[in-house]
Amino acid sequence: MTGLPRRRLVRLGWGLAWAAVAGAGRAAPPFPERPITLLVPFAPGGIADISARAVAEVMSRRLGQPVVVDNRPSAGSIVASQAAASARPDGHTLLLMSNGHAVSVGLFRKLPYDTRHSFAPISTLGYFDIGVFVPAGSRLGSLKDLVAAARARPGRLNVGTIAVGSTQHLAAKLFETVAGIDVTVVPYKTSPAVTTALRSGEIDAAFEILGPMAGQVQAGALRVLAVSSDRRNPSLPEVPTVAEAGVAGYQVASWNALAAPAGTPPEVIATLNQAAREAMASPAVQERLGKLGMRTAASTPAEMARLLDNEIRRWGEVIRAAHIEPE
Repeated sequence: MTGLPRRRLVRLGWGLAWAAVAGAGRAAPPFPERPITLLVPFAPGGIADISARAVAEVMSRRLGQPVVVDNRPSAGSIVASQAAASARPDGHTLLLMSNGHAVSVGLFRKLPYDTRHSFAPISTLGYFDIGVFVPAGSRLGSLKDLVAAARARPGRLNVGTIAVGSTQHLAAKLFETVAGIDVTVVPYKTSPAVTTALRSGEIDAAFEILGPMAGQVQAGALRVLAVSSDRRNPSLPEVPTVAEAGVAGYQVASWNALAAPAGTPPEVIATLNQAAREAMASPAVQERLGKLGMRTAASTPAEMARLLDNEIRRWGEVIRAAHIEPE
């Protein structure tokens, strides 16, 4: 009588062990097991969209599943970001983040997600330099000339940017502070409107991302006095940085990055990070995005997290100094 229950217990024990092994196998299916959606908070055809598609194409080959770009433009990147934050954290929904996400923290009283904690950083993709542009025939031959003119006539120099709260607008306001000058920053709705105002003489200078202005520079209609980053742009090696041109301590760059919903397993983040790194190391991607003025640069998830923290803090200070009231 006592042997039979023992044999049953042994069989039961083996059965439970095999069930546990089988269950563990089912709990961790291969990644990715279906197409991945990359939510892009910008309209099709722009620099962010083009860069996202270039990266998605290479990542698709690396991961063995399509990475499908889903454009969901909105103010503050809120629509795409909210969709990503609420998606299942399994790596099959990604978000194209940008410095706009850091800026939005200071521009909105309340967001439907926590910019820092609702997302799991994967990798930066690259940086877009901002240029200080003047008309080809401008009397301002250098950035030092611009600063000198602003100091000679406080508030009289007109500097154009796109909308209030944009990276370009805040870059101009930060330049005012760091250079110790007073200019009139004039916001326009679009980059083409800024270009038109600059060429017509409506404004004296403009802060804009290099990509949209490249054609105007190549055609000889505009000149670039300086670039905003901490290093010269490869597409304009003869153009100094703002710091090199005499305004020490000034450094700004727009950036793009990849993130997943918070809670995405670390091993999935690692797989996505490796795929992003391989995409950014691709000569074809570097050539394609280099023509748009982008400096490709992948990172670790931790490095991206530090970038986001620093950008949220810095742009919050700029927004407060510019007296921009959160919406």
